[in-house]
Amino acid sequence: MANANLLVPFIKEHEGGFCIVKGDRGGATNIGVTIDTYRHYYGASKTANDLKNMSSGEWFHIFKAGFWDRWKADNIRNQSVASILVDWLWASGKWGIIIPQRILKVKPDGIVGDKTIFAVNAYNQRDLFDYIKTERIAFVHNIVENNPSQKKFLQGWVNRINSLKFYES
Repeated sequence: MANANLLVPFIKEHEGGFCIVKGDRGGATNIGVTIDTYRHYYGASKTANDLKNMSSGEWFHIFKAGFWDRWKADNIRNQSVASILVDWLWASGKWGIIIPQRILKVKPDGIVGDKTIFAVNAYNQRDLFDYIKTERIAFVHNIVENNPSQKKFLQGWVNRINSLKFYES
């Protein structure tokens, strides 16, 4: 079964530290956690400075509770599949569940239940990983097509997706 701790270094490597990037719809962000997400977990009064000083425990709590557990990834049998699915949710919110559910031909409701997990584990894991990767790349290209101001992020998004590799587990 997949392990959340194995995905943490990948996400931290690709997210970097605290930043406010012009044109980034997430606003103030630290290690991939946006100010809105931080406030959701730790209170509406939290400031960008609080986010900047977020502890590793706070970061891991957000990652695990809000993303890993939302995908019920402890129940996914292949680490690579769990990683690409959770990373998509991390990067793109609900679409990181809804689009994979469409691929799996289960109800695309954004809620991972037993049917979704069964479908993930029943699919050929290599084929599913490759399919998800292809759909993620198409997804980010679609973002730019619909909002050209996001083009400056496209190559970084594609590089991140392409850096995810499949391993049997």
